[in-house]
Amino acid sequence: MKKLTYLIITLIVFPFSLQAQNQLHPDYNELTDTKPHTSPEVWKNQKLPVQLQWGSIDVRYPKHTIPVIPTGNKWTGKAWKGERVNAQAVLWSNQPLKNITLSVSDLRSGSSVIPSSKITPSFVRYVMTDELNKDGKGGCGHRPNKADWDSSLVADVLDAKMRHDIESMTVQPVWLNIWVPSQAQAGKYQGTLTVSADGIAPMELKLELTVSSRTLPEPKDWKFHLDLWQNPYAVARYYNLPLWSKEHFDAMRPVMQRLANAGQKVITASIMYKPWAGQTEDAFDSMVFRMKKLDGTWTYNYTVFDQWIEFMMSVGIDKQINCFTLVPWELKFDYFDQATNRVLFVRAKPGEPDYDDYWFNFLKDFSRHLREKGWFERTTISMDERQPDMMRHAFELIRRADPEYKVSGQGNYYPEVEPFMYDFCLAYGQNVPDDVREVRRKVGKITTVYTCCTEPYPNVFTFSTPAEATWTIWHAVAGNYDGYLRWAYNSWTKEPLLDSRFRTWAAGDCYLVYPGRSSIRMERLVEGVQDAEKIRILREEFQSKGMKSQLRKLNSAVSKFMPENLTKDNAAEMVNEARKVLNNF
Repeated sequence: MKKLTYLIITLIVFPFSLQAQNQLHPDYNELTDTKPHTSPEVWKNQKLPVQLQWGSIDVRYPKHTIPVIPTGNKWTGKAWKGERVNAQAVLWSNQPLKNITLSVSDLRSGSSVIPSSKITPSFVRYVMTDELNKDGKGGCGHRPNKADWDSSLVADVLDAKMRHDIESMTVQPVWLNIWVPSQAQAGKYQGTLTVSADGIAPMELKLELTVSSRTLPEPKDWKFHLDLWQNPYAVARYYNLPLWSKEHFDAMRPVMQRLANAGQKVITASIMYKPWAGQTEDAFDSMVFRMKKLDGTWTYNYTVFDQWIEFMMSVGIDKQINCFTLVPWELKFDYFDQATNRVLFVRAKPGEPDYDDYWFNFLKDFSRHLREKGWFERTTISMDERQPDMMRHAFELIRRADPEYKVSGQGNYYPEVEPFMYDFCLAYGQNVPDDVREVRRKVGKITTVYTCCTEPYPNVFTFSTPAEATWTIWHAVAGNYDGYLRWAYNSWTKEPLLDSRFRTWAAGDCYLVYPGRSSIRMERLVEGVQDAEKIRILREEFQSKGMKSQLRKLNSAVSKFMPENLTKDNAAEMVNEARKVLNNF
């Protein structure tokens, strides 16, 4: 009866569609860019009708503006074993090109080989973006009318399709991601990127990658505490699939595997309806079914919660489960009422009898269930940007239900709140006193930092400078945090591949990856997480071996990544200079 009731409610909320998409990565046409382009006369006067050069991963090349880049057909880079490195080439043409294809050779260093299967070439596609708020101070707030915001196409989507066509007078960037095998031999590897199309001779660019003798651990073993919030409901809606069906989980697997490969540590779970009051295109529902029986007692079904947790663990994300929330943005709590055969809501504040009745029984039963599953020690009850007075009542209730529960939270630093927080994530610009941090570390607690729509920079809006994503992770290291959080990994807009603008928040704030595709922002963020791991490894080595001068040099490079040193234009310069230091050890 419990399972049947839950199934009925699920189908009401998300009706099954017989037209569910079978193809998860269909091709598409980008929106039209209305911004000024390089004039047709200038395009026609190009020395060569079709050109290909290496560009910079720090630049989003406009779609119809002839790029200004240094002449050169050789890319050079450095990497540790096990590291992923990025490169960007730029193709531009004053004539239409059909059936453009990308191929990369094996990279060879004598008899040693990095196979081409470890290199992912992608066409960089264009998505509609907008701008910061009119005061330039951030990207928060409602944006119901897109026409009120300066909008344009911007390069961000990484599309690993096999073939692509472009119109005349068009720029087509190409992104390469090289994942060096952990077993690779140190040395200087060389290979080629080849771009072909109908009616033109194949064009080649040379690659040269120097692989260090040092090894980066696998992402699952990285210590950096990465927490990008997942939205399973967005995947079901986008692909028009029945919620929690096999097809839904199949569609989510590549999305979440990409996240696991970034070193993600935390599973986002919703234990109530709309914990954030529906702030995204696809609101979070409760993964736990609650029923108030005729006699007034409560019963709970954890089927969906268990399926979600087991699925996420199967892709390799298994360190922590953050459950949202006892203190939502709207104090409204759903349940199925057996007496009326309806879904009803409790409206109550922390500390009120109805609130305690709703949550206390659940917390006790949830503790029992988590312990039976072996998940209790890695689970937290999480509260996002709530005031201390509300959280204090919630803390008391949680402790009464089970004093061994862990709590996590995001927001400003409140001394009265900090002792309760196992995982305390602070807003950018906030921090805890050094003595408090050291106590937290000694007892195994976690302290991280987050950015959101508030910051004009650093950020990961679709119009943000790509290097800002990397800079943010360096800042987490410089600020002595244990990791980084961002609120939206895949809370997709209605048409995320076409338009990253949203009715609330600046464009791109809601998601870092696209359906079936990565992004420039995501790859640069992963670059930063890898840097954080490299810094940790080098610091441990230098300290254990008494290499004081090397440690000072490394720490000096890291220490610069503080808010007072960042401007809207210098993120790339700072990152590149620091990475030179990091990669020369």
